[in-house]
Amino acid sequence: MKVLIVGANGYLGPHVVETLSPLHDLRITDVKPPPPEVKEKYKQHEFMDLDVTSLSQVQKATEGVDAVLNLSVVRQHRVLAFSVSALGCYNVMRAAVDHGVRRVINTGPHFTITGPGYEDFDYDIRPDIPPHSGVNLYAISKSLGQDICRVFTENHDIHVMDFLFYNFRDPEKVKQGDGGVPFIVSWSDAGQAFERGLEVDLDSLPSKCEVFFILGNNPQNKFLNEKTRRILKFEPQNDMTFLWKKKPR
Repeated sequence: MKVLIVGANGYLGPHVVETLSPLHDLRITDVKPPPPEVKEKYKQHEFMDLDVTSLSQVQKATEGVDAVLNLSVVRQHRVLAFSVSALGCYNVMRAAVDHGVRRVINTGPHFTITGPGYEDFDYDIRPDIPPHSGVNLYAISKSLGQDICRVFTENHDIHVMDFLFYNFRDPEKVKQGDGGVPFIVSWSDAGQAFERGLEVDLDSLPSKCEVFFILGNNPQNKFLNEKTRRILKFEPQNDMTFLWKKKPR
């Protein structure tokens, strides 16, 4: 499968590229060029400079691909956050529709769905609850992008999987009892989620726009990954439950 990765040189992108590199033909793009060693490591794949806020650039990058992974993000800058997360999402969806791409995986933070009204008080939180993004700039701009995806799926032959994350960890760098937020996934398991998203039969999805929580198994059950495991066959390989176990004396 030919896969366009938008925002491949950011926070999550390098781990997604590493997972998918042996499996798919990648078009690796970002607004900032990759380091020379990255281009050398993945020289069998295609690299392209891409500003997601430019529709013409996104249209060009989408030519000839079978799927688009949108990992682009700007969190804090008031203007750029909306330009990248909302306008950029529109550009990705517009280009995908124009080029007949039926599979898009969009990304965002878990609080585009579960703002403080849920996170502070509830448990067994699932990704299909009514969205409540709160007032955080990052959450609002990303939630607008999600709504743009949904509207496109309602009017075109295209499917969107929205992967929501919160905290990433390297299992080799954390210790028993370190604790953390109850929404954690390892970098490698995060990459595995995209592998599953590219493999799933689109016609098996409950709808053309589905939201998935991407997190490892956790002892609190505050957030649930049941839907992701059931539909995408996602099975976390790194057990993070030890983060909340008492340190050995």
